[in-house]
Amino acid sequence: MSSKQHTRLLLKKHIVTNYKNKKRDYRLYNLIISFLAICFSHTSLITQAGGIADPKLHVIPYPQQVTVSGNDFILSNSLDIVLSKNHSADDAFTAEELARDLKAEWNIEAAIGTKKKKHAILLVRNKKSRAIRAQGYELVVTPEGITIEAPDEQGLFYGTQTLLQLIHKGDTDLRITGLTIKDWPTIAKRAVHYDTKHHQDKISYVRDFIKELARYKINMLVWEWEDKFAYPSHPEIGAPGAFTPEEIKGLTKYARNYHIEIVPLVQGLGHVSFILKWPQFSAWREIAASNWQFCPLKQGSYDLLFDLWKDAMDATEGSSYFHIGSDEAYELGHCENCQAKTKEIGKRGLYHIFEDKVSRFIVSKGRTPIIWESLRLVKEGENKRFMPNKKAVLTEDMGEAGIEQARRAKDLGYKVFFFDPNPGIEPVFLPYFYSESEDGQIQKGCLEKSYTLLKQAASSGAFDGFIRTSWDDAGLHNQQWMLSFLTLAEYSWNSEGTDLEQFKKNFFNNYYGTTSVNMEELFNLLNEASYYYWDTFERKVWHFGEVGKTFLPDLPRGDIIEYDPYWNTAHKAMVERSYAMQKKMDRVLAIIAANQAQQIKHMYDLDIYETMARLVHHTCQTYIDLSSLEKAIAAAHMQAFRNRDSAGYYLQKAQDIIIHNLQRRKIVLNNIVEVWEKTRLPKGMSTAEKKYFFRQDKARHFANRKPDMSYFIYDEQQLDLEGYLEKLKLYAEKFRNDSF
Repeated sequence: MSSKQHTRLLLKKHIVTNYKNKKRDYRLYNLIISFLAICFSHTSLITQAGGIADPKLHVIPYPQQVTVSGNDFILSNSLDIVLSKNHSADDAFTAEELARDLKAEWNIEAAIGTKKKKHAILLVRNKKSRAIRAQGYELVVTPEGITIEAPDEQGLFYGTQTLLQLIHKGDTDLRITGLTIKDWPTIAKRAVHYDTKHHQDKISYVRDFIKELARYKINMLVWEWEDKFAYPSHPEIGAPGAFTPEEIKGLTKYARNYHIEIVPLVQGLGHVSFILKWPQFSAWREIAASNWQFCPLKQGSYDLLFDLWKDAMDATEGSSYFHIGSDEAYELGHCENCQAKTKEIGKRGLYHIFEDKVSRFIVSKGRTPIIWESLRLVKEGENKRFMPNKKAVLTEDMGEAGIEQARRAKDLGYKVFFFDPNPGIEPVFLPYFYSESEDGQIQKGCLEKSYTLLKQAASSGAFDGFIRTSWDDAGLHNQQWMLSFLTLAEYSWNSEGTDLEQFKKNFFNNYYGTTSVNMEELFNLLNEASYYYWDTFERKVWHFGEVGKTFLPDLPRGDIIEYDPYWNTAHKAMVERSYAMQKKMDRVLAIIAANQAQQIKHMYDLDIYETMARLVHHTCQTYIDLSSLEKAIAAAHMQAFRNRDSAGYYLQKAQDIIIHNLQRRKIVLNNIVEVWEKTRLPKGMSTAEKKYFFRQDKARHFANRKPDMSYFIYDEQQLDLEGYLEKLKLYAEKFRNDSF
């Protein structure tokens, strides 16, 4: 017997004896167990989901099974990637993509071949491997080489994406921890909703976005493009610069290489202002004065929709699904004909007429229809013969329908997708770490809510797919959603994935790199900044009604600079809050600078965060400026009878405060535009051939208040500081010339 075995036996006898005698010292017991783990875990450490075996395993999504054992694989400047001799074209793409990424991310040259070599990455497709499920893979890392084995092309690709996340820097080299991973998805369809209703990304960005999602094993992109597609049947609907059918075909093919299916979402019943804003289509409105919704009883509604949907399906050839949206049909049953029909069959019956007709059309084209918030239609129509089309995919969030309703729908033969509900409509940044209710109460952030809902839904077995929604209402940059997208990736792939705290650590270390610093603090500060910004001026009026009003200080009047000294009294709390928030934005800018110096991953994200921090910083300074403006006028008033030159000085100081504020506002907005348009077309862009046609709708989205990027400063513009400045200049001139 070896010394290790002897030690193990003695310790085991000691534990058992104490337990049987009920004299166990729990502190000693825990120490012994810890000692056993330290002594013997170096040979093999197995972790299921929920724990991290090695501090370098910041893998997203975290694998189903990980066994860490043996020594690391050391990467040299060059290596071989070996394919099976009977490999497919998809397998070849996987190898080529792996070689490209090794070169781009780690400057490693990789040669691809079919002859087995030592110290190589071996990619094996084994259809007979029953130990690995569909889309799954087994990854074995030893000092001698790496083997990735999978039953299908998708699994082999996912194995390489995990491998790329395992590479880390040693003291003097690049290495991969010695381990064995067996991995497969809990949920087969893992979708990200990509909403571009209020902006259009460039093709280069879309390609990068698709590849980024594939790294984290997302396999469906539900793309809500509205007028960002140039519909051949009705070219007026597509905005200037909209993607052409050929461009969408190219992106669809590109995404398929990464095992991502592009699913077009072209809104159906409601949310169709991008169509019905055009005067030539106004006859198909439910309410004549509103461009929000189609009338479901007019054949013209269907003729127009089917034209657009056919265009979208032609451009995404090979995709299996088609999303028709059709939620928030607020105006259902309002027109004269619909009112009469509602009395006969109710609004549920009226909706059923629309849903049944459009579903039949989509199914006839070889697609499976997806409908927002449609699981409830089963409950509402079950006893009234108004059931959804049996081939439709029903979707719902847990808050509305629940797991039991999803199971009921599955029992009736439906496929059911869970969609993670909209985290909020906050501008500037997502409420990842906390949110505020309408009355200002602090609540859980969308990250914790998603974590709870996704784990419950994934482990229930009631859902066939997940969708992470990302509505563009607040006009955020798409990069700001990446933590949300990766949360979906984590818990749809592995329902027993890491706990929330560990996932956050994994995200910041994986996505931004291990050299990144204080990124969670940055996210928290921007979360807080979002609510500050939203509380300023009248931004919340759009969704919350009466919220108070920010006004300008009283203009001086008469020959002795009379004024009403009220602004600082009314806005005292906001000024104090602005000073505090400005310091926090200084901290954000310092964190950004530190990470820029480290050249972390996803540096462009830092540029975006910096634009938002400077916007909020400017907003803080605007309140401080208005406070100083009133104080300058007060000082001028105090000098009116003492020293007119001194009074004139303070009047000029008041003007300078406004001038500098307006200059800074312009710089801040221009900076946002410059940074964001690195990946986007200009918002509301017009061309020589086509002018952008802007119309608001009843949704009153924050990003749709203005056709261009000035929605970020729209509320400041409503103050009309420019007009105030001109009036102040005229007054100061009169005072200087004593010409009252």
